[in-house]
Amino acid sequence: MVTMAKVNGDDGDRDVRDLAARAAWMSYVGGQTQDQIALELGISRQRVQRLVARAAAEGLVRVRIDHPIAECLELERALKVRFGLESARVAPSIGADGDPLAGLTPFAAPVVERVFRDATPRTIALGTGRTLRMVVEHMQTLDGAHHKIVSLIGNVSPDGSASFYEVIMRLAEKLSAPHYPMAIPVVARDETELALYHGLPHVRATRALALAADLVIVGIGQMSDDAPLLVDGFISPAEHADLCASGAAGEICGHVFDAEGRYLEHAFNRRVVGVSVPVADRPVLCIGGGESKLPALRAALSGGLITSLITDEKTARSLL
Repeated sequence: MVTMAKVNGDDGDRDVRDLAARAAWMSYVGGQTQDQIALELGISRQRVQRLVARAAAEGLVRVRIDHPIAECLELERALKVRFGLESARVAPSIGADGDPLAGLTPFAAPVVERVFRDATPRTIALGTGRTLRMVVEHMQTLDGAHHKIVSLIGNVSPDGSASFYEVIMRLAEKLSAPHYPMAIPVVARDETELALYHGLPHVRATRALALAADLVIVGIGQMSDDAPLLVDGFISPAEHADLCASGAAGEICGHVFDAEGRYLEHAFNRRVVGVSVPVADRPVLCIGGGESKLPALRAALSGGLITSLITDEKTARSLL
């Protein structure tokens, strides 16, 4: 991972450092060659080499990129205004052909770390999924024992195995924090089974803790043919088709919503065991990016399901 220090100077020098930060990000995080970066930025290979070397020589390169690239700052301001967000963070692009998560997740990790560095004890409720898992993998180990972390969603797959993208246990290892997983299936088979799960003492306690959380951190799932709910076996192809016919645009913690960000009145939603967001009036931080997630992100933003967003540069431009 790469860090860029904040810099001062005139606008011309700032522009050069913006470019150096972008080139370093694409090189160290995106893993692109100098030729690839040159083609993406429209500059010569020799200039790419000089920019990356400058970033190293001036001490801008550390562990992560902290340098606030001006274009990303403008996107952050625009996202906040357009969607009424409390905060927005935009990761620099790692190039047109790169996996958005390769740049987004190391960028989001220090933002999440700051939540847990806060000395005031807090209860943080968490979703699950590939994005959040990758964010946690990029986080540093730190002392978060004064916080509590609780899951919003079950951790058992339809076949009885542990959910592959479960997050709370991995995060607890990084923080040494007390943690409260929701040790039940993500989805009940029917409403009778749902009532049974909700009646279990440990589930009642975990749900109550999640509902009282100070902050919620979630990923977001698309409902296209590569929908996580479908790929991971939580819904059948027939259920997926029926949800899409009912207007499904995305899902958060298994709860499916339409293009306006309204949860569907659908039998599947009535079988999801976990807690839906927003939780009361608590802030909801969503981390997500990539073309496949655009419909879900637009819907969640339209419906006010999230209050803060961390995304990548290309996704931010598309949302705007």
